[in-house]
Parts: sequence; structure tokens; C-alpha cells
Amino acid sequence: MSRTRIERDSMGELHVPASALYGAQTQRAINNFPISGQPMPLAFIRAVARIKAACARVNADLGLLDAPRAEAIGEAAETILAGAHDDQFPVDVYQTGSGTSTNMNVNEVIAHLASRDGLEVGPNDHVNMGQSSNDVIPTAIHLAAALGVRDELLPALAGLRETIDTKAGQLHEVIKTGRTHLMDAMPVRMGDELRAWSAQVAASEARFEGAQARLCRLAQGGTAVGSGINAHPEFAERVARALSETTGLALRPAESHFAALASQDAAVELSGALRGHACVVMKISNDLRWMNSGPLAGLGEIELEALQPGSSIMPGKVNPVIPEAAAMAAAQVIGLDGAVTLAGQSGNFQLNVMLPLIANNLLSGIQLMSNASRLLGERAIAGFRVREASLAEPLARNPILVTALNSVIGYDAAAAIAKRAYREGRPILEVAEEATDLPREELERLLDPARLADGGLPGA
Repeated sequence: MSRTRIERDSMGELHVPASALYGAQTQRAINNFPISGQPMPLAFIRAVARIKAACARVNADLGLLDAPRAEAIGEAAETILAGAHDDQFPVDVYQTGSGTSTNMNVNEVIAHLASRDGLEVGPNDHVNMGQSSNDVIPTAIHLAAALGVRDELLPALAGLRETIDTKAGQLHEVIKTGRTHLMDAMPVRMGDELRAWSAQVAASEARFEGAQARLCRLAQGGTAVGSGINAHPEFAERVARALSETTGLALRPAESHFAALASQDAAVELSGALRGHACVVMKISNDLRWMNSGPLAGLGEIELEALQPGSSIMPGKVNPVIPEAAAMAAAQVIGLDGAVTLAGQSGNFQLNVMLPLIANNLLSGIQLMSNASRLLGERAIAGFRVREASLAEPLARNPILVTALNSVIGYDAAAAIAKRAYREGRPILEVAEEATDLPREELERLLDPARLADGGLPGA
């Protein structure tokens, strides 16, 4: 049997693998773009399939597409959504900037699946009716990203925040030495230290929720340049409504289809929010690594769960692998955002021409931040153990506690006490008792780490 078959498009004939569900335009893209070997994300392919099903349904309702073809297109799209044909979408991320190759890849696969029992379904005339790659691909970017934010990212962040809050409650009574510039500072409650992380995560959630509103405005209906050529006047509104029904998202047409094709501002906004959360993940990961460091020659404040051997040569070594992995994911997302920012500038006149790159990087960033956030909570924060002995001794000897005496003996006198305590390696309470005429009971009250961790208010 022949391993190929002949397919035709407007440029002529082409050999296509006999088993392939796609046609000539997909094969041309395979031949033209052997760049990364990385196909478009499946979440993006499924977003395009959703759009095709919605468009077929709307075109049938408008009397533009016969019911059998519309039904067949919808059924074929459903098989793609179910993951039955994932290997049929091989077009490289680095392809034509409009994403036309991916649009036609999906069109051809759906047309092939829908053409049966004497029913002929064309990839352009039927599957792509009332559409252009120039509005399908921007719509798919928004749709896939909005679904990823709702279904993956926001639940992961909520889980991380809840885990942090639970741990913070458990550790509220643990007092430790605070640090600024990596140097000893005033005492803090470990619970408050963790609640700062929680506040950062909550701020990330708010940024994603704000970006989500802009993602739900769709380019569909703008067709080639934003004017809506070849689309019914009601097409944009009806497609947005149909997609809302199948996804549960509050989707609507873009206020300006011209802007929706020419720019990718909402995608750049989301990418910036991903970069911002990557900074949050990096901050939490680095704090965990420092607190876990040692345990003998480092801070040794906490002990992370031992998940795997840490060295191929040093027996017994255990490393903070989850924070390390999360930090690498964060670094990658920061890099992805740089590319999205550059791509967002590539809106030449009526079309942005780096759409596949934007789609790939956004969806990669959503996946990385979802998974890294979830793992940080579940495998690092939830189970770490506090090494209270490692906290108590440095806290008792911390000369910075003398800050509490500023209003009583003055800054310069307090500084002299701190320097002497450093120099002699003695607890600040002992040195302060010798250097001032304050009663020990009063010094114990003023220098109480728990009181100072709560702000050291007068009379507290």
C-alpha cells in the first residue's frame, strides 16, 4: 500500500501521509517550518475546535450552512476536544505569523472527519465559513488563555494562598529574627512572615481576574482586516453567545474588531500578570531555601520535607528541590513575557503577525505558574517543620532588639549597647542592664520579642 496520498489546494498537488487526517495546506506548513519540532499547545488547538463548532452552529442558525454539514462539523470538533486526534496537529509554533497554518490544520482535520456517507465538507467553504485566520487565531488566544486562567491558574493560586494561611495560623506563636538586607532586624512572627506571602498571592489573583475581563472580548467577526467582510452582521454576537454557552465564560465581541486584530494588548496584560506572579513564586521559593539552608552551616530555621536524595556523591544530603523547581519555572515565565512583549509590538497596520508565539508563551506560562504554585503549597509549605531551637538562640542574642529602647534612652545610647553586645557576643538584655539604670523587669518587658513582633506599642 502507498504510504502517501495526493491532496490538492490552490497551489497545486502535494503528497500527504496516507493516514493523515489533514490535507495539503497542513503538509506545506510541515515542510516549510521545520524550526523547533514543537507543535502548538493542545489547549490552543482545542480552543480553535470550539470556535469551529460555534461558527458552524451560528452559520446554520443564520441559514448560511446546511444542517447536516453544521452537525458534522460540530461532531468532528467534539472528537478533537475529547483528545481523539492529538497527533494530527503537527504544525510548528514558529510558522506564519497569523497562525493561518494552524487554522487550516484544524479546518482540514475537521473537514476530513466530517466528510462521510456522501457528505462533502470543505475546509474553506464550510468549516471556515464567515471566518479568517486573522480573527480565529486571536479569538483562540483569548479563549484558551481565559479557560486556562479560570480552570487551572486561579484554582492553583487559591490553593496556595489557603495552604499558606493555614500554615501561618499554625505558626503564629513562633517568633524569629527578622531580616533586612539579609542582616538581623527586629523580631517577627513566622505567621506574619507567611501572611506576607499570602497577600502577594492574593494580589496576583486580583491581577489575573482583572486581565480575564479583557480576555473575554473576542476578535471573532472581524474576519480579514476588522471590517467583517464575508461574515453575517449578527455573526460576531452570536458566536460569542454560543461560546459562552459551551464554556461558561462571559464572552462578548471586542469593542473594536480592528483593534482586536491589529493588537494583542490583552495578551500582553496577561503575560505581565504572569511575570508578576513569577516574581511572587521566586520570592517565596527563595525565602524557603534560605530558611531551610544548612541545616548546620546555614539558617536552619525550617526543615522541608525530604523528597529525594540530594547528591550523587554526598550521602545523606537533601536539597530543597520543590523551591528550586518553582524558581526555575518562574525564571522561564519571566523570559516568556519578554518575548510576548516584543510580539505584542508586532501589530503592523491591520494584523499582529506573531500570534502563534503569543499563544504558545501565554499557555506555557499559565501551565508553569499553575503547577509551580500548586507544588509550592502542597509539597513545600504544607509540610515543613520549624526548628525552634535554631530560632530561639539567635533571637535572644539579637542586638537589634535594642531598637525598642530608642524612645527611652535615645538612639546613640542604644547604638552603643548594640555594638557592645555584638562585640562581646552577649545577650542584649544583659548588656542593657549593665549600661542603663532601667530595672531588669522593665527591660524584659521592653525587649520582649513577642511584644516587639507585634509592634512594641507603648503600654503593650
